[in-house]
Formats: sequence, structure tokens, C-alpha cells
Amino acid sequence: MTHVIERRGQVAAFFDLDGTLIPGPSLEQRLFRKLRHQRAIPAQNYFFWLAHAVRRMPLGIATIAHLNKMYLRGVSVASVSITEITEHQTAVLQPSSLQAGVPAIFPAAIERVAWHVRQGHAIVLVSGTLATLAREAALVLALRLALRGLTTSIAVCATQLEEVHRRCTGRIAGEAIFAQGKARAIWSLSNQARFDLARSFAYGDSANDRWMLGAVGRPAAVNPSKELERIARLLDWPVLRWNEARSEPRDASGSAAIATAQQEILG
Repeated sequence: MTHVIERRGQVAAFFDLDGTLIPGPSLEQRLFRKLRHQRAIPAQNYFFWLAHAVRRMPLGIATIAHLNKMYLRGVSVASVSITEITEHQTAVLQPSSLQAGVPAIFPAAIERVAWHVRQGHAIVLVSGTLATLAREAALVLALRLALRGLTTSIAVCATQLEEVHRRCTGRIAGEAIFAQGKARAIWSLSNQARFDLARSFAYGDSANDRWMLGAVGRPAAVNPSKELERIARLLDWPVLRWNEARSEPRDASGSAAIATAQQEILG
């Protein structure tokens, strides 16, 4: 059953990250590779991760990946990052000169987000990735929009890590933003922000995004998995292909908006 809030309010556009806005590998896979290369993951964490994975094996591999963060146990919160972007930087991130570790964004995805901003729609990233990584992706997206002269706030709903004394415990704080959890996050945010879900948009690439897509009146399957494409065809949802190579138009007039965009995301 689709849950849609029947009231007039602001229209929102909800975007999944990995596979929808950003090509693979996933942001968390990039983080793991970075930490492993830096030898920042204590050896015993692999055993902690395996023990938790075995206990949750009946839930399936995808669910385990979203619930089991024990590889981060004891890792500094400051290390849970894949970019070098800080609030003190003012460099423009051009597609042809990305810094190492900065995630690329599908050009067609940027065009769609820019369209929503011009319509006055709220932009919300809804992702099962770690909240710190999602906020970094939001900053990169805001900088891309600033190149077009567009400044907007980008909200983030993502999985929060539990931390003690600025170190990760390996546990999740609250609910993982995954599968039905994405829909619950949208309903909760919409109740607070008074979004009109019946007129709002959502974009996702995985069958695990189907609950998020079903929570709005204007869903779209983007670069869909075979299962999500089957669901989309059955429900008559649009199917979009953002993973095809396209050139990204540039807009030099947006350079003056970059500092504002950074402030919106970094607070």
C-alpha cells in the first residue's frame, strides 16, 4: 500500500545516491578502500564484522552491508571521509579536474537536480550510505549547482554512526536508512517540513528503493536494476538512464555562488 500525505505544501525531490546520482563503486566501498590502504582499520575489526555478519546471514547480503559497520569500530570519526573538501576551500570542482576521492555525479543527474531547484523544489538526498559521506556528496552537488548560478539547501537523510569520544563504535545510531527505512525517513521529514508527497518526486536505482519511490506521487526508476525495472514497468513508473555518457554544460556565472553553497551544506 502506498502511503501519501494528502495535503498541499512544498514539493520535494528525493534522490538516492549510489547508482542514482553517483556511479559506482559506492561511497562506502571507496571509504573502505581508503581506510584499508591507510591501514586505519584495526585487524580485529574484520573478525567483529564477520561475527556480526554470520548472526545476520538470514537477512541477506544487502541488508548485512547496510546494518553491519563493525569494520569501523574504534576508527576516528574524522577518518570517515573520502574527500578533501572543507569549508575553507573555494576552488571550483570542474568535471575535467576533479580532486582525488571527490565523487563524480552523472551529468544528467545534475541537470535534473538543477531543474528541480529552478522549480523551487526542496532537494533531499536519501541514502543508506553513512551520513558523513552523504553530506560530502551533498557539498559536491551544491558546488556543481553553483557553477550554474544556482544556490540551494540540500537536506540529507542517511545512516548515522554511533560514536563515543569522537570514535566510531561500529554500531548504527537509530535506524539504517535502507529499504522501508527510506520511506519512513521521508514520511518523518515530510511531517516536519510539510512536504506535499502527492506532488513530490523520488529517484532510485535499486529494488530496495521501491518503498521510497512508492511514498511519492512522482517516482522514477533511474539506471534501474533488473528487479526495479520490472517493478517500474508493472507500476507504470518512468525509467530513466542517467548512466549514459553525456557532456556537462558549464556556467561560469555560478562561481560567485560557491561560498554560499558551501555554507548551506556545512552549516
